[in-house]
Amino acid sequence: MASRIESYGMIGNSETVALISDVGSLDWMCAPRFDSDACFASLIGYAEHGLWALRPIVAIRRRNQRYRGDTLIIETDVECEGGVVRHTDFMPTNDGRCDVIRIIEGVDGEVPMEMLFAARFGYGTIKPTVLRTTSGFTSLAGPDAVTLRSSIEMRPSDRGVVSYFTVKKGNRVELQFSWHPSHKSAPPMLDVRRELDKTNRLWLDWASRCTYDGRYREAVMRSLITLKALTYAPTGAIVAAPTTSLPEEIGGVRNWDYRFCWLRDASLTLSALILCGYVDEAVGFRDWLLRATAGDPEDVRIMYDLGGGRRLTEFELDELPGYEGSRPVRIGNAASDQFQLDVFGEVVNTIYRARKLGMPGREEGVVALKALLKHVDNVWQRPDDGIWEVRGGRQHFTFSKISAWVAIDRAVRFIEESGPGGMEYEGLPHLRALRETMHEEICQRAYHPGLQAFTQFYGGEALDASALLIPRAGFLPANDPRVQSTVKAIERTLVRDGLVLRYATEHQVDGLPGSEGAFLACSFWLADYYAYAGRTTEAEELFERLLALRNPLGLLAEEYDTARQRQIGNFPQAFSHLALIGTAHALSTQNLPH
Repeated sequence: MASRIESYGMIGNSETVALISDVGSLDWMCAPRFDSDACFASLIGYAEHGLWALRPIVAIRRRNQRYRGDTLIIETDVECEGGVVRHTDFMPTNDGRCDVIRIIEGVDGEVPMEMLFAARFGYGTIKPTVLRTTSGFTSLAGPDAVTLRSSIEMRPSDRGVVSYFTVKKGNRVELQFSWHPSHKSAPPMLDVRRELDKTNRLWLDWASRCTYDGRYREAVMRSLITLKALTYAPTGAIVAAPTTSLPEEIGGVRNWDYRFCWLRDASLTLSALILCGYVDEAVGFRDWLLRATAGDPEDVRIMYDLGGGRRLTEFELDELPGYEGSRPVRIGNAASDQFQLDVFGEVVNTIYRARKLGMPGREEGVVALKALLKHVDNVWQRPDDGIWEVRGGRQHFTFSKISAWVAIDRAVRFIEESGPGGMEYEGLPHLRALRETMHEEICQRAYHPGLQAFTQFYGGEALDASALLIPRAGFLPANDPRVQSTVKAIERTLVRDGLVLRYATEHQVDGLPGSEGAFLACSFWLADYYAYAGRTTEAEELFERLLALRNPLGLLAEEYDTARQRQIGNFPQAFSHLALIGTAHALSTQNLPH
């Protein structure tokens, strides 16, 4: 059975990641890309679906898992009956390779150890053929092969490749995993000490570029490293999370594949990277965005694959039981075919923010901007599926309308601020008038006088935490009476144990049974509002509460189950870490957005 979600740490090579529990089991890895089939999938199944375990076979007294400084190298000290061992796990960054290195060192006494290596391809559904090689074993089936090498004695078994060995003080055992296409030979062995030193230096050098020097630097730095680890280096895309089907409700059906790149994260991502000094990464993401959304605006999707592809066909893996029985396990995401107005606001705001933050312009950005403006003008009055990708039918969602307004507002600003020789647009007067028309309609139709709140959609009575973004969008200031009363209504109805739900699932707007946990990004948004409204003490208290929910390695999932007091949802979640960075910046600068 898999560990609790918050018990995992992440290592990565900027093309994929592996999740390793604090008990030393590698339970999830897709190779060679984030969106490849998993070769270790016990996270959403059982041991038979693939894992790589390294564990003492004596009683364990204490474990201490941590990252080595500002890196993605995990160190775990395990104090056992008879001694102490240290695990060091990392993935080297080598173009064209996909490797995991695991090191066991004896710190004190001697500890008997067991290793079980059970690769299973196709998300744990394909048991490979295991062949002995000169330095270890190769497991292969279909297009995939993985090779395990080590100096320790290993043997095949019905479970996989196993080894039993003892680590004494001063001993060092090295194990190397390499994925490769089954029609090719395994890549050469690596010099483990050299790769460890190189990986350590690469991460420390990258972290040293961070320009954020506020009081929450540790939390911000770990979130930035997490975002870097979730970046697919060849294209600049950032996946929402490296996992699929970790449940939003334990035992429920709200299980989705998040190994794709969402446009809703675009402006947040750009701002977080630029504000912290990572211009190259921001440019890479901006350029990916422009490539992915190129073409007819009618064809713009809410999410794309790592290369900008649009075919994310969703299907279910009936062979897998799901995380703690949470079924179905889904691969792909049908929400990619939804119509969401908010993506146009995200794209235009990203183009605008890039210019404001001093990024070099791109001709594609201006071309895209002009095409998007005409499209938004034509479609903004249509109902859509909303920011939360509901499957219960389209509505005139309030936040979608506000995001459409953002698209027009930022376009007007972009044109007006371009100056002589900048972007020319003969329809500027029309855009200004459209911006006012949209603003007036939203205020009239989305605000419910009886509830004194902006509701989830026109004519409805349900609330939605996305209304917390109204000040950050620049639609209304934080001190507007309508915004203040909306926040009060959200505090009354959507806050559970101090954390914020996206919406009340009992209204069944999303078309799904069951419920979900508190959405961590929404909880950060409430802290943002407190900061914008000058309620600094409340903002700091909520932010500190949220920081305390991180696991010992500083990682956050998508949601938090307040009843069970545990993280739930896909992990680690880029949206949660982006929101953390945004709140830390708001508290550090005390500046209103825009």
